[in-house]
Amino acid sequence: MKFQVLSLIGHAPHPLTGELPSAADRFEDVLAVGEEAERLGYDALAVGERHAGAFLSSSPTAVLGALAARTRRIRLLTGVTVVAILDPVRVAEDYATLDQLSRGRVELVVGKGAEAGHFDLFGLDESRQWDLQREKYELLRRLWREEEVDWEGEFRPPLRKVTTVPRPYAGPPRVWHGSATSLNSTELAARHGDPLFTANAIQPREAYARLIGHYRERFAAYGHDPARAHVAAGSGGLLIAGSAREAVSRWKKLYQAKVAQSFRPHLEGKAGYNTPFRTIEDAVADGPQLIGGPQEIIDKILGWHEVYGHDLQSVTVDGFGLERAEQTDMLARFAEEVAPVVRKEAPTTLWTS
Repeated sequence: MKFQVLSLIGHAPHPLTGELPSAADRFEDVLAVGEEAERLGYDALAVGERHAGAFLSSSPTAVLGALAARTRRIRLLTGVTVVAILDPVRVAEDYATLDQLSRGRVELVVGKGAEAGHFDLFGLDESRQWDLQREKYELLRRLWREEEVDWEGEFRPPLRKVTTVPRPYAGPPRVWHGSATSLNSTELAARHGDPLFTANAIQPREAYARLIGHYRERFAAYGHDPARAHVAAGSGGLLIAGSAREAVSRWKKLYQAKVAQSFRPHLEGKAGYNTPFRTIEDAVADGPQLIGGPQEIIDKILGWHEVYGHDLQSVTVDGFGLERAEQTDMLARFAEEVAPVVRKEAPTTLWTS
């Protein structure tokens, strides 16, 4: 198993105190925690992309560029690149530039995004979101693999003999497909023989298992080698303590205040938006959150692995409003007490060559 640290760069008031750090301080937190993650031996850092809501991640290339300058080894991913609303030419240019700056450490996770409001913001028809996603991703693939590209599609002007610059550092970066609720993303990943990144953040495990199962079935049906069907999984936040009882006692009020703060009544009943795990006890027992002592967290990840067969586990430490020192302490405990056991029990060929 490999491990990634993801930040969506949330910027909401603390759910208990109401305190709101400055934007500059939040960005510095992300950079400092990223440096510490590399020191602790994590395999990847990821930055989300949001254009609506209480987030500061509207420009992930800028943040990843800063992380590239402050790190040397760790891979740099997105979580996700909202390719459905972006110009593929610009995506190809921006991330190839980042790939050059980081000397080949970039991988993309593409998706339609979790905030429906961004389609209106960019003047796009939300009802066409999957058509937008498919066409723009397939153009991005060509731009990174070919020179003098001729192309015509529905959602942008034609291209004639276009070669985007710079070229990627050492061939096209790996592109994962983010999957949260729809079989459209798993189908697109399988068709092109790409890896899948399941959100594993809000819904019960069975919902994500269905998506992964469909992906693996279709991956083989398209004629790809099943051994290349890499899968990654997110998590709904990391809160590690000495035991599950200690975790519940310490973070019960914080967890439930954050659930209340994040609740979106206009999306109630729509999969993937409001967590059904409203109490911390429910989250510890059955939710995608990693809350508890080291052994409970090890057992949960390995339980996911039995069902998902995943190669990469993503964790998030800044989603509950914890101070920077608490975030880095959390990452250190996970790296020292959880990761070695899971790495041994769930080996992977991802990033081994």
